[in-house]
Amino acid sequence: MPALVPPPAPALAEGIFGARLGLAQDFVAILADSGVRHGLIGPREVPRLWERHVLNCAVIGEAMPMAGASVVDVGSGAGLPGLALALARPDLHVTLVEPMLRRTTWLSETIAALEVPNVEVCRGRAEELVGRLSADYVTARAVAALETLVQWCAPLAKAGGELVLMKGANASAEIASATKAMGRLGLGPASVRQVGLALPTPTTLVVARKVTQPKPRPGHRRR
Repeated sequence: MPALVPPPAPALAEGIFGARLGLAQDFVAILADSGVRHGLIGPREVPRLWERHVLNCAVIGEAMPMAGASVVDVGSGAGLPGLALALARPDLHVTLVEPMLRRTTWLSETIAALEVPNVEVCRGRAEELVGRLSADYVTARAVAALETLVQWCAPLAKAGGELVLMKGANASAEIASATKAMGRLGLGPASVRQVGLALPTPTTLVVARKVTQPKPRPGHRRR
C-alpha cells in the first residue's frame, strides 16, 4: 500500500506541542505510512489523525500537573496516548506497555526515528509487570471496559499516584459499574474530567487516585 498523505497540522497543534511541533508532524506522517501498513491505524483514519488521535491524546497531560512525573501507558498500540503525550510533555518519562511483538517493534523504530529521549517501550501485559513497573500516572485508551481496565492499571500506580484513563460519553455509567472493583484496588472516588476544551471534540477522562493499598478480600487475613 502506498503511503497516504498525512493531513497538515491544525493551527492549535502549535499551542499543544510547542517546539516539538515538527516531531509531532513527523509522528503523524509515520502513522499515515507504516502505521497504516502495520494495521495500527485504519486508512480511513488518516484524514483525522490530528483531531481524533494525536491531539486528542496529547492533551491528557492537562490532567498530569506533576512536573517530571513517570507515566505508564497500558496497551499503547500505535503510541496513543503515550507517545503523543511524551511529545507534548518533554518533562514526563513515559513507558509504553504493549504485549504484541510487532507493535513493540514498530514503537521502538518510531521512537528511534523521532529521537525522543523521554519515552521507552516495555513488552508485556500489564498484569505481568506488577512489581517491575510503577508510575505517578497510569493511562490507557480504548483498551477495555473500566471495571476491567482498572484491574490492569491500578497495580502499576504508585501510592498517591493517579489513573488517567481515556473514556467516552459513557464514562459516568462505567464508573458506577466499576466502583466496587476500584475500592478493592485501593482507589479513591473516580471523577469524570474533560481536557482539550479547544479541540473540536474534547477528551473525556476518568481520573482516580491510588489512596491506599488494595483492601483484603472478605475472609482474607493480612499477615
